Amino acid sequence: MMTRNTPGFVIVLAMAVVAGAASLYSQQEKGGDLATGPYDVVPGWPDNPCSEGYTFGSTGGIFAESPDRVLIFQRGCLPELPADDDSVGELTSLVPSRNASGYSWSAEDPSRHPRREAIVYIVNREGAVIGNWDQHNDLFVRPHKVKISPYDPERHIWIVEDGGHQVHKFTNDGELVMSIGEFEVPGNDDSHFDRPTDIAWLPDGTFFISDGYDGVRVAKFDPEGNFIKDWGQAPADPDNPGPNEWDTVHSIAISADRRVFVVDRGHHRMQVFDEEGEFLDMFVLGMRSSPYYHMITEDQALWVSDGGTDRILKYDLNGYYQYGWGGPGTGWGQFEGPHQMSVDQDGNLYVAEVFNGRVQKFVPRPGADPAKMVGQEVRYQGASSR
Repeated sequence: MMTRNTPGFVIVLAMAVVAGAASLYSQQEKGGDLATGPYDVVPGWPDNPCSEGYTFGSTGGIFAESPDRVLIFQRGCLPELPADDDSVGELTSLVPSRNASGYSWSAEDPSRHPRREAIVYIVNREGAVIGNWDQHNDLFVRPHKVKISPYDPERHIWIVEDGGHQVHKFTNDGELVMSIGEFEVPGNDDSHFDRPTDIAWLPDGTFFISDGYDGVRVAKFDPEGNFIKDWGQAPADPDNPGPNEWDTVHSIAISADRRVFVVDRGHHRMQVFDEEGEFLDMFVLGMRSSPYYHMITEDQALWVSDGGTDRILKYDLNGYYQYGWGGPGTGWGQFEGPHQMSVDQDGNLYVAEVFNGRVQKFVPRPGADPAKMVGQEVRYQGASSR
């Protein structure tokens, strides 16, 4: 029997390591570029929804109800730069830029500021605009997220509006049926928000709202929108924040076992609670991390779109890193502020960017490893795939 002291042991061990590595590498593609992970990006998708002379604004929300009905929630339309402008192609050169926070609807020079147009618009798989909700434009000050509950057979559309301090519920075709919060009046009680950011549901329709930028809490409501409770506070010691202490409560999702995962963006971490708000766990996502959005897919993987690294990251529900791809930039397949993501029934991934001011569509590469693709969103099982 060969032991560590047997002559030639190191050589045999090295040969085994090399053979193992060769076997591993033989399962990988040679060369290539993992900048877009297991996906190919679709350049130029979708069509510009704005009037002539205007183009996409900072885009906070995206939800793929189906491959042919993708809802997009942006912060108005920005003027296009003239063709002879030296800064054409530099996305941050617009006045204001596509920055998430710098918008003013009553600007002194409206020709250089966003207009209330195509704030909510809908595209098909080719990216053609098939509808918009311009009738509701006055509701929106600073659009943030758009979602559909996975447990709702009527597929109501929920919009989180942080600038107006409200959360709105619409029918699937755009009729407003409920608003929670008072327009442009901040607060942190049972009927006011302080810049809310996201929403998530339990199977019975109970929902939770992360609140938010200026708020430091999670608020729980019954299916009819009646306030139940809330939890959270600012850090007692900002240099050493503890559980249930927040700096930008930015995203919320619920696992199959009813754990509530909440992004604590300013502290670079995820906090986990039971449905009554009892603290269970937390984990840091990296000191360069600024998690903008997370979703828990049908296979119970935790996917994060991270604004600090401009990457798409996969974790298990215990907080262990699994995989990631992406990087910063303005080119197709790169990110600047990946603010919300969604996956359709065909496995296409959509990412809304607040700083690049656009949506990108990623199509799975043939033969791509399913474990590296963002999994299917949890959806109402009776929903049509229209």
